Amino acid sequence: QGNLTITENPFDLAISGRGYFTIELPNGDTGYTRAGSFRPDKDGNFVNTAGYYLQGWPLTNGSLPANTTVLSGVQTVSVSGLNGTATPTSTLTLDLNLPSTAAVAATHSVTAQIFDSLGNAHDLQVDFVKAAANSWTINIQDPVLAGTTTTSGTVTAAARSITFNGDGTPNVITFPAIAITGWTTGANNSSITADIGTANQTDGVTQFSGTFAVSAIDQNGTKFGRFTAVSVDQNGIVTANFDNGQQRQIFQLPIAVFPNPNGMEPVDGNAYRQSDSSGLLLLQQANAGGAGAVAASALEASTVDLAEEFTRMITTQRAYSASARIISTADEMLEELIRIR
Repeated sequence: QGNLTITENPFDLAISGRGYFTIELPNGDTGYTRAGSFRPDKDGNFVNTAGYYLQGWPLTNGSLPANTTVLSGVQTVSVSGLNGTATPTSTLTLDLNLPSTAAVAATHSVTAQIFDSLGNAHDLQVDFVKAAANSWTINIQDPVLAGTTTTSGTVTAAARSITFNGDGTPNVITFPAIAITGWTTGANNSSITADIGTANQTDGVTQFSGTFAVSAIDQNGTKFGRFTAVSVDQNGIVTANFDNGQQRQIFQLPIAVFPNPNGMEPVDGNAYRQSDSSGLLLLQQANAGGAGAVAASALEASTVDLAEEFTRMITTQRAYSASARIISTADEMLEELIRIR
């Protein structure tokens, strides 16, 4: 294990502990290396300075393939073909206070921005209408395309209401999921589960004195986002990041472990092949099963002891100088003998 040197390149990888990165050699064979200076090539494939391609397990919805113990389950780590992504809104959380002194029929409204399955933004207005003391009716208006006044979908009618206890906390909350159909953008129908609080708690909509006040509006949808960067964690999971804040796990790097790594066959470019002396390959997940952890934006320094190598060089140089002087002296003595003759 050499010292780890921090770099500014997120594609520089090192292993802290046992094991090797799995790579594909130019002839198609599988190799192993700890030299992790990788870069995406013109096709988006991760390749190191020796021209070897980094291999990983492809992740499907964050899950590993069925068989992770054999090499047939790995493929070249690539960021090509990462199109943009959008997430439709499926949950909506409202945290606000309704004034207890409001007159019957008084209406207070809050507007939340939601997203359809195509990543289009819409404004959804929620009206709280006071029906009686401690009782409010909740009406959901049809959504409007963000930035316009054009209705963009239809909210299915449903009875929604909330009643309060004398201490301002909700008593009974009736709020079925918000069903929106007929999106004018062509998106799929939406079903949004709303969370406006818990009975007998102050974690959502409350009714206290004062004015109408909105504390928080939260929803889980996102607009369309483009791929921007890649990050790698200590478990070797390669994550694609998008400019809308979304992340997608695309690969996990296996760590190759051998019973006798000293028996591996060296290959040009700081790489090795499996051999009879190295023992059988075991693919492990990083940071588990005795395999080392992956360190991103880091490179492993050489394990050569420079002080020892310099000492050997100086010793050799001194020995050479001494030998050269002996030869020179012997040559002078021979030349003198010839003159005497």
